Amino acid sequence: METMTVQKYNLDEEQEKKEIVRHYRALLRALKPRLKKGDRELVRTAFEMAADAHKDMRRKSGEPYILHPLAVAQITVEEIGLGVRSAICALLHDTVEDTEVTLEDVEREFGIEIANIVNGLTKISNVIDSNTSTTQAENFKKILLTLADDPRVILIKLADRLHNMRTLDSMSREKQLKIASETVFIYAPLAHRLGLYIIKSELEDLAMKYTEQDKYREIAKRLKETKRERTRYINEFIKPIKEVLQEEGYTFEIHGRPKSIHSIWNKIKTKGVEFEQVYDLFAIRIILDSPIDKEKADCWKVYSIITDFYHPSPERTRDWLSNPKSNGYEALHVTVMGPNGKWVEVQIRSKRMNDYAEKGVAAHWRYKEGNQSVQESKFDQWFNQIREILSSPDSNTLDFLADFKSNLFTEEIYVYTPKGDLKILPVNSTALDFAYSIHSAVGNKCIGAKVNYKLVPLSHKLRSGDQVEIITSNKQKPSEDWLNFVLTAKAKSKIKDALKEEKRKVAMDGKELLERKLDHIKASASQYNINELVQFYKQPSPLDLYYQIAVKNIDLKELKQFHVLGDKLEPPKPVKVHEPQPEEHHKQVSKKDAELIIFGESSDKIAYKLANCCRPIPGDDVFGFVTASEGLKIHRTNCPNAAQLLAHYGHRVVKTKWVKNREISFLTGLRIIGMDDVGVIHKITNIISGELKINIAGLTIESKEGLFEGLIKVFVHDKDELDELVDRLKGLDGIQSISRLED
Repeated sequence: METMTVQKYNLDEEQEKKEIVRHYRALLRALKPRLKKGDRELVRTAFEMAADAHKDMRRKSGEPYILHPLAVAQITVEEIGLGVRSAICALLHDTVEDTEVTLEDVEREFGIEIANIVNGLTKISNVIDSNTSTTQAENFKKILLTLADDPRVILIKLADRLHNMRTLDSMSREKQLKIASETVFIYAPLAHRLGLYIIKSELEDLAMKYTEQDKYREIAKRLKETKRERTRYINEFIKPIKEVLQEEGYTFEIHGRPKSIHSIWNKIKTKGVEFEQVYDLFAIRIILDSPIDKEKADCWKVYSIITDFYHPSPERTRDWLSNPKSNGYEALHVTVMGPNGKWVEVQIRSKRMNDYAEKGVAAHWRYKEGNQSVQESKFDQWFNQIREILSSPDSNTLDFLADFKSNLFTEEIYVYTPKGDLKILPVNSTALDFAYSIHSAVGNKCIGAKVNYKLVPLSHKLRSGDQVEIITSNKQKPSEDWLNFVLTAKAKSKIKDALKEEKRKVAMDGKELLERKLDHIKASASQYNINELVQFYKQPSPLDLYYQIAVKNIDLKELKQFHVLGDKLEPPKPVKVHEPQPEEHHKQVSKKDAELIIFGESSDKIAYKLANCCRPIPGDDVFGFVTASEGLKIHRTNCPNAAQLLAHYGHRVVKTKWVKNREISFLTGLRIIGMDDVGVIHKITNIISGELKINIAGLTIESKEGLFEGLIKVFVHDKDELDELVDRLKGLDGIQSISRLED
């Protein structure tokens, strides 16, 4: 796995020609089993076109550039398992971008299919060289779009990246870091998702070699030092299994291979262990030569042979025979206790399954001629998912990228509909994710679910094997907090779409109101006038302006101060709408008041929300904070987030005042700790409901070793009422402490 280091390049012209011909012949040898009539000529034409186009170009190492496309074609065929067309595309992958060759030339020689793939490869090459994170993310989207059109584009791009990583030594340190971190960020997850596990591991290892050089060297050195000892242990472990498999007449391969350096480093980091304590430094792989109709049964038979000798760990057994991964991976993994008290992972699979495991999506094409297989439908399902997510791309590309990346790397769970249909979701998906995986209309109306016949909330995390029935209501609508309940990119994007649509509907009311008011001052709702108002009210877009008018965050009273010249609005000189107040002002809030109102000239009430982080109630010391997306939010001055908001965003802080209103009650909570005495609950509830006539929203009590802890949620009108309740409860015998819940 070491990279090829070219110290000094010193071949003369004749030697160079021989080197190029040697590589070309190696490519033809790799393609030999797949060459049909006329293919050899096509490959030769592509090679000559590329060699001629790149003839004056050199790589950083000094070698002729054509050796790079030849190496990429070789990887595409030998290591990924693609065929003649892909090899031709690999040979031409840099021509359109870097040379005089045009797409029309490629299409004329090789047809539209090859031209489209080369075009996709050219687009990706232009993509990855930007500086800003958003552009990077936009580019990643484009990569995925080409993947959805023809996955061969990505497979060839992975071969290109793998060769670049193998020959990264001749690059500058800066370039090495950029290319290596990009590889870990984009290409390794894609290789993983496409089932190319060997390539994924090598990409990660090579990236680590440049990004964390010391750790890489240290682990490589330790692996080298322990190689003899490992080989001895593997042979001891394998011996009895091998004997029985031979007696039973199986044709098989059995070998142990070390885990990748990157995965060992990950274990050391996440588990906080030393190199010696990483129990699975290697995996034993058993590959059976079984006919397709017997392979499952044979794998289970081998499982039973292994567990006759070694004790399995049930929670570390993975059955991907019955439920293959969505990228087509099938195998049986079992972790057993081997000699000397060491855990050993054994992977059991057939030759066909091994082909899928090593060649991933490329093997999918090779077996495609046969019947519609489980893997095929799962692949198609996955590609359709990509198309669906990309067809309604969210404006926040970075969010999209984070969601998508987490979905690329996550292991899967298998969940069933009431009729027994299988759905594949990432680990930690919720009932709401499941609802959206059925259909976005089901997701948008989901109010809960039954998991294994038990009622659960939207946020309930699902486990493999759950049977889920979604409960819907036509009155339900998605809300902002749903985004915290979902994991899948599809669900997030559909919720955001629904919220935007909802915002758009509300904004239309604001638009009508604005048009009426403009009409009143003899001005039209022209594009020019709307833009003037958007700037004046400091809104990001006309839609936001209409929305803020509709929810009464903007009351348009300043319109009277605008001049109308012809039909054009001319804004008044800017006035400060809110003067930021120093913190001490917030502490002079009157306790007599009881609903938050901010007085403007017209005494209109401004819409606001109470912050969930501190749940203020009337009478608390509070301040208003103007948020970008949710209008005005009210926080207590002792809120955990107050210091940060006041320090960083002083200009968004608004002076607030409570005004008396006994109509509205606010939810708050108390934590009570005391002696677990007979009748204590009755006494507490009697004071709350009986004497003070306060409504209880929720009550939970836990007793432990003579003490009880109670969490009580109540509706109060203001802080005075809450203070009185606390005083009365403190007066009860055996109460140790009462504190207000922060959330």
